[in-house]
Amino acid sequence: MKVDIFIPCFIDQVYPETGMNMVKILEKCGCEVNYNPEQTCCGQAAFTSGYNAEAKEVGGKFIKEFIDSKYIVTPSASCAGMVKNYYPDLFHNSTFHNDCKVVRSHMYELSDFLVNTLQVEDLGAELNGVGTYHSSCASLREYQVNDAPYKLLAKVKGLELKELKEADVCCGFGGQFSAKFEPIAASMVQQKVMHADNTGAEYIISTDSSCLMHIESFAKKNNSNLKVMHLVDVLASGW
Repeated sequence: MKVDIFIPCFIDQVYPETGMNMVKILEKCGCEVNYNPEQTCCGQAAFTSGYNAEAKEVGGKFIKEFIDSKYIVTPSASCAGMVKNYYPDLFHNSTFHNDCKVVRSHMYELSDFLVNTLQVEDLGAELNGVGTYHSSCASLREYQVNDAPYKLLAKVKGLELKELKEADVCCGFGGQFSAKFEPIAASMVQQKVMHADNTGAEYIISTDSSCLMHIESFAKKNNSNLKVMHLVDVLASGW
């Protein structure tokens, strides 16, 4: 199976090892992985800030780059959700109208692709410790990833997964929200870290690096021992 990967901005610039780990995982599953170095952004940052014209320009580039891809896999539920949920309105009755339909039907968040397309749950990962899982807003409400991350984490040897109170509540990042409404965002992430600390977890795990960056920043500034891990990095551990 040939898979084209899309690497989001945060992972490209801040967490490149997560992108490399996704390649390792897909190759272990027998996929032929292709990366187009000309790829940039899906347009989400501009779109959520109200810059529709700019988002359309960037999104059009995305569509042209991935129109021939049967499987487009990304380690970001928010980017996958952007393509699936907001591209139809952005490109309605445009020259990209039909191509947009094709691309969005081929867009997958990694955990969904592994569990529901490749039918893989056990990657032979091993991580000794206690973890808890944060369901990002994008994964739950936009891309609608439900059980896939939990099924994958359940197979990680040595990992004791604790239930996170209000796991589906926003961490406060929300793109521009955390910059424009910093006091509210800080209060929300404080609550998220408190709930994670109360589980006794060493790691808080999620499908979105933007959430993890926000959580990590607060944890470090407030002397929490909580470590953040992208789901991809957990699944690539121990082998």
